[in-house]
Amino acid sequence: MMMRIIGTGSCLPLSVVTNDDLSKIMDTSDEWISSRTGIKERRLAKEETTASMAAEASQRALKNAGIGVEDIDLIIVGTITGDYVTPSTSCEVQAKLGAASAVAFDINAACSGFMFALHTAYVYLQSGIYKTALVVGAETLSKIMDWNDRSTCVLFGDGAGAAVVRAYTDEESGEHEIGRSGARGLLAFSQGSDGAKGSVLACRDRVNNNPLIQNPFEMGYVSMDGQEVYKFAVSTVPSSIIKVLETSQLKTEDIKYFVLHQANIRIIQSVAKRLKVSEDKFPLSLDHCGNISAASVPILLDEMNQKGMLSPGDKIVMSGFGAGLTWGTAVIEW
Repeated sequence: MMMRIIGTGSCLPLSVVTNDDLSKIMDTSDEWISSRTGIKERRLAKEETTASMAAEASQRALKNAGIGVEDIDLIIVGTITGDYVTPSTSCEVQAKLGAASAVAFDINAACSGFMFALHTAYVYLQSGIYKTALVVGAETLSKIMDWNDRSTCVLFGDGAGAAVVRAYTDEESGEHEIGRSGARGLLAFSQGSDGAKGSVLACRDRVNNNPLIQNPFEMGYVSMDGQEVYKFAVSTVPSSIIKVLETSQLKTEDIKYFVLHQANIRIIQSVAKRLKVSEDKFPLSLDHCGNISAASVPILLDEMNQKGMLSPGDKIVMSGFGAGLTWGTAVIEW
């Protein structure tokens, strides 16, 4: 049993906030932000919520796949910014879609959330328990940012991306009819965690305030040690990519695109350099989206799909990495 992506969708908030807009409320500039990060603008939620964006991205993915909500057996949402502690964002998406027969749950792996969700869906589908899954990455990061911290808040944005994945067998793939050989879909996956370094990128939740202990209410905001995150990403991501290529018996020249988490242009450039691959193979969305954590990879994938950049047989590497610290990389054949 194998798994392939049969549809993609994405949703961004309507409000566009440029670097020049931010320079009016904090000591920064377009040149300072764009030269260091590659980000020119980002979308920030106003009326939108994590669940509403996730549901909209999911509806578009279902339309792109040409299937109905009744076909969905499983919904997994990668997010760290759900609208509620409970119910989960995935259950909210289930309700908004009317996917009554689907099982739904969330995964918290920060910027690797979509990749972890994708691999989890693969395990379910490979086992034969389910046939079709909806995998989503969705974030409203603007609500956990300290908007007085110019070194961090300028990096992030809001949005959601989704993919419909389906299990299939060799007989169902149609490969013989189109004259191709070998599996299509997810070819290899690698993921990992390093909790010992989790403090370099963190956001504290509400503190205990039960009758035995009294704590003042303090909002938790994202804090980041940029240098440590950079060192983690530029060493871990290339090795993770090499691992999945070796597992799938592929070389970097066999890969059409490297779809990386959109954290920072310098990280992406460093990964390309270490792999000795042209930066042309690393498509970008961070210039107009910023860093949207778990949503970055599926949003970029959907943009590529909608632009007609992906053709059957193309081999693509996808990689998410971030807080936890966590990372997840996959190679797929489209």
